[in-house]
Amino acid sequence: MSTVLSLSEAKAKFSEVVERASLGEDIIITRMGRTTVRITRFEPASPNRRLGLLKGQIHLADDFDEWPEDIARDLGIR
Repeated sequence: MSTVLSLSEAKAKFSEVVERASLGEDIIITRMGRTTVRITRFEPASPNRRLGLLKGQIHLADDFDEWPEDIARDLGIR
């Protein structure tokens, strides 16, 4: 469920807007009749991210970081 408020209403009721958003309600803010902002509850990132999660699933070629001969020559690397 979304609630639409003008910028002046949102400013006057800022604490209430934050409280309602923290409970899961989307708050839409308008300025001069045009939608400008949506305030929504913050959802922390998933804790499943960890180093080594894709180990063994990604393979890089042995020459992955080697420059092609013509580009290396043009850049003065070789």
